Amino acid sequence: MTIDDPALLAEVTRAFYEYERALMADDIPAMDALFHDAPTTNRYGVGEVLYGIEAIRAFRKGRGGSPQRRLGRVAITVYGDSFATADAEFFREGSDRRGRQTQAWVRFADGWKVVSAHVSLEGATS
Repeated sequence: MTIDDPALLAEVTRAFYEYERALMADDIPAMDALFHDAPTTNRYGVGEVLYGIEAIRAFRKGRGGSPQRRLGRVAITVYGDSFATADAEFFREGSDRRGRQTQAWVRFADGWKVVSAHVSLEGATS
């Protein structure tokens, strides 16, 4: 199995940063386009547990936008030709807590899509 094929790594990296752009702009159609449209797509957030794309969409529409943040370290790895992980640290504006985000990406006929996501916050740092 090839790990981090350069062309595929570039594709997933572009998709990851497009999702980050959409998240910060509250561009719901763009976020939806980057998540797999299926009842098997799940997202665990800081305060929510969402099973299925319809629950994820409903949450996004009712949230009124994500808290603004800046990314810290980002680690993206592609395994073979159709699976990747993206792990990122982030820091919300006005907070000393580090957040963590993990996404599992799968390459479908219509491109790379998130099939599972998890977001959490660490305790306060000293």
